[in-house]
Amino acid sequence: MLLINAISNDYSNIQTCQNSRVVFFLRPTLTVARECLGKKLVRIESDGRSTSGTITEVECYIGETDLACHASVGITERTKMLYGEPGTLYIYLIYGMHWMLNLVTESKGFPAAILIRSLFPRTGINIMQGRRNKAVSDLTNGPAKIAQAFGINNTWNGYNTCAPDSKLFVEHDQFGGNMETVYKPRKGIHNSPEPWCSMPWNLSTHIKSSKEVYI
Repeated sequence: MLLINAISNDYSNIQTCQNSRVVFFLRPTLTVARECLGKKLVRIESDGRSTSGTITEVECYIGETDLACHASVGITERTKMLYGEPGTLYIYLIYGMHWMLNLVTESKGFPAAILIRSLFPRTGINIMQGRRNKAVSDLTNGPAKIAQAFGINNTWNGYNTCAPDSKLFVEHDQFGGNMETVYKPRKGIHNSPEPWCSMPWNLSTHIKSSKEVYI
């Protein structure tokens, strides 16, 4: 009986963890984006080590009416992951060479996501440098750099970051917290018509650089 209770409690804890992650991404995209700032993106590597960074810049793409969003063309082979479960990864290629990492938000069937644009490196610095061969200051200060530093490519498209055994997920960061959020127009969408080109859906914050926060 004690063993059964222990197993039941462990399963309950796993379910609670998974459900809390799903609920986090199930909310309005701008809310999720704002609350992602200051949290950590974490990847558990194959050897058990972690690479992680505090999220400092994100962008929102919301619905088929957002003409800067890939979903403005509806469901295609490329965009179908945007319509998936909250917390699903939407990975796509730009310029034929750079992978972009997005986290799907809101209800399944409604296409919305946040693009992770910049991170402040925390753990696994040597792993990320092995993948990018760059100084710490140039490791994850751009969306393509993040994907390369974390070893993310199209094989991660559709990955469930909310699963209890997920190897890539968003979590609380002890160095995050009460940071000012700056709202600006999104980057690189100059061909999109107004009002979408000017929507202040790029959210960022600043973390003071300090050697003490690198692990």
